[in-house]
Amino acid sequence: MHEELRAALAGLLDGLPPKQAAQAVDRLIANYRGRTPTDAPVLRDRADVAAYAAYRMPATFEAVRAALTAFAARVPDWSPVSHVDIGGGTGAATWATAATWEGHHSTVLDWAQPALDLGQELAAKTLPDTTWQRQTIGEGLTVPAGTDLVTVSYVLGELRPEDRHAVVAAAAAAAKAVVLIEPGTPDGYLRIREARTQLTEAGLRIVAPCPHSDTCPIVPGEDWCHFSARVSRSSLHRQVKGGSLPYEDEKFSYVAATTLDATPAPARIVRKPQLRKGQVLLDLCTTDEGLQRTTVTKRHGTDYRKARDASWGDDWS
Repeated sequence: MHEELRAALAGLLDGLPPKQAAQAVDRLIANYRGRTPTDAPVLRDRADVAAYAAYRMPATFEAVRAALTAFAARVPDWSPVSHVDIGGGTGAATWATAATWEGHHSTVLDWAQPALDLGQELAAKTLPDTTWQRQTIGEGLTVPAGTDLVTVSYVLGELRPEDRHAVVAAAAAAAKAVVLIEPGTPDGYLRIREARTQLTEAGLRIVAPCPHSDTCPIVPGEDWCHFSARVSRSSLHRQVKGGSLPYEDEKFSYVAATTLDATPAPARIVRKPQLRKGQVLLDLCTTDEGLQRTTVTKRHGTDYRKARDASWGDDWS
């Protein structure tokens, strides 16, 4: 889906005055960082939507795909038939779902018609089995019973607390699997942590990134759980965001919960592994011992080679 999405985005800002695009991006950044919860759509018109798609879709796609890949590893024999993307906007999470599984139907719900229109335009050739539906995101939202997968990505921070609660409740009540993604900031983590509690109280099991469904061992205010996804920058991406590097690292927090028969990994790597001469330091979140650092040396043989190849966010056993 990398190249298909990049091709769909190419030329998106043609004809849009650079100043207008820059102003739209600046306003979107403020909302993306979760500082302006609202009860109105963030994407208001075609200029906003075009700027958003060029600015955020590649990074959102990679973050959601990383979260879905981690979840899919815990349910290797399962794939969704129905998928609902709440607050999906231009459809980045729907593209990521299509990159993870095949043969499903997606429904994108969003309250901004310009976002839905552009999302449908971008996906027309690649994701034809997708419905784009205008819907208020908040209290009163319902998800069809028996939905296999619900994704909610980079949306909770845009909502008032009561609407966040309603969205998570709607997903938990109807879906077999729920995957929530937020920016990898302390505030984004706190929103994921709050939603995680709501999901477990609704009877779902946490299968990623956490190795358990018990209380998160992190002390709020002292640290936060987040991960990183590498994003390849196209010329369009660099035009909108500035900078000259061919890539960037998108930080994100997420939780994946399910009613399926699934078992989380025994541990997960929660920081970038530190390579030392003859050893690798791994910061882990574990099933029974909470957060701990493990040192893997050459004496560990196969585990040492495995540790040298391990990445931030990987399972560890």
